[in-house]
Amino acid sequence: MNEDLRNVVLGVLATGVSGSLGWLTRTYFWRRRLRRKQAFFGLPGGSECLLVVNRLAGSERGVHATDVSALLELSALIKDCGARPRIVQHDTARQGLGEIAEFCIGGPYSNRRMAAHLPNLLPGLTVNVESEPIEDRAMFTVGGETYRPVWGVSEYVVLARLTRGEGGRPVFLLCGQAAVTNQAAARHLARHHQALAARYGTDGTFVLLLKVVNSQAYGPDVVELVADITRAARTPQAAPATT
Repeated sequence: MNEDLRNVVLGVLATGVSGSLGWLTRTYFWRRRLRRKQAFFGLPGGSECLLVVNRLAGSERGVHATDVSALLELSALIKDCGARPRIVQHDTARQGLGEIAEFCIGGPYSNRRMAAHLPNLLPGLTVNVESEPIEDRAMFTVGGETYRPVWGVSEYVVLARLTRGEGGRPVFLLCGQAAVTNQAAARHLARHHQALAARYGTDGTFVLLLKVVNSQAYGPDVVELVADITRAARTPQAAPATT
């Protein structure tokens, strides 16, 4: 074998080895990211999860079109993990906590399961479900602070990852003051799950208060983090003093 041919063969071999190492490295990091994502969402490959949806105001079965968009955002995440979503209406969900992962969407005024979750999982957070006075409708109270919506201008949503019960699978709460805020929380979770997992851990607990800015112009896309309210939301409120 002359020197030129040997150099060509060695070059081909080096290219093949380099390409194989590059492929193995990319595969390793892709699998590691997938495992972290599956752990964060509690969705190992082939598993099932609940998507609990609320109802459209004035309807017994209808789902708000914007909440359907939130479902699509979450369904894409679930599919990426190799899991299967099971969509159930809020008033037909009969499932304990921790057995399978759950995404619960909507405020307690339209989602009975959310109404059950809040006092059980977030006893320090209250949501006003009364229609009057109108300025207090859907108001959040947590840590001694109140957050009233200004419809179409600034509306709030709680995004939480919590664990309870046997099995340790998480429940994600997307509890918004309006349908657009539910979608904003789903989009925020989809975009920032890696950062959230890095900050809180793949098995961590967090409760975030987000503000959706000018939804009448920007829809669910402009979101600000108001505060991490994990401690305040999980601490039961003190009973009023009696005289």
